[in-house]
Amino acid sequence: MANFTWSFSALKQYQNCPKQYYELTVAKNFVQSPSQAMIYGNQVHSALEHYVKEGTELPKYYQRFKPLVDDLIAIPGDKLTEHRMALTKEKTPCTFGAKERWVRGIADLVIIDDDHAFIIDYKTGSDKYPDLKQLRLMSLMTFAHFPEVKKVKAGLLFVMHNNFMPEEYHRDDAEKSWESFAVPLTRLDHSYESNTWQANPTPLCKFCPVKTCEFNKT
Repeated sequence: MANFTWSFSALKQYQNCPKQYYELTVAKNFVQSPSQAMIYGNQVHSALEHYVKEGTELPKYYQRFKPLVDDLIAIPGDKLTEHRMALTKEKTPCTFGAKERWVRGIADLVIIDDDHAFIIDYKTGSDKYPDLKQLRLMSLMTFAHFPEVKKVKAGLLFVMHNNFMPEEYHRDDAEKSWESFAVPLTRLDHSYESNTWQANPTPLCKFCPVKTCEFNKT
């Protein structure tokens, strides 16, 4: 197996286009400039983090999100904001920056209440095409880092649409959950081993920062 570190977003980028993944993540020949939507999302995440963690009052233009987050604050348990977790290839816990890390991720909010955990991921974009596998990966890392946790209730909170999409995971199903990542990870591993990174042309190519790609017509 090749030596690389992955995250949910990195694996998704690879699945969308291996060539873009290589140019941005491996070779670092190009940089993805943040869009206005990304900048806004980061600002909202920061405001909600400080509101939950320190009680910092939300700015006036984010007050609309207060009732949603207050419901989360009311959940009993230890609240961990922007919580970083990482695992080795053996799926054992390690520090986020450890050399032996294999997978890592940051959970917007983790609540640990005895043998139960809650994982919340804030979303500021559209709720039309949710990708719940992100929650599955974070639940697996939570099970590894918190051995007392037997059940995880997780959800994507689309704050702009007042929409919460829940999932539930159990420790006994962890091995089966890992299997859902096996196919894309095998492909990623093969790309590293063979140094093969094929482009996947789509209508979004014109927005791609990899200007040297033959499918980027901008």
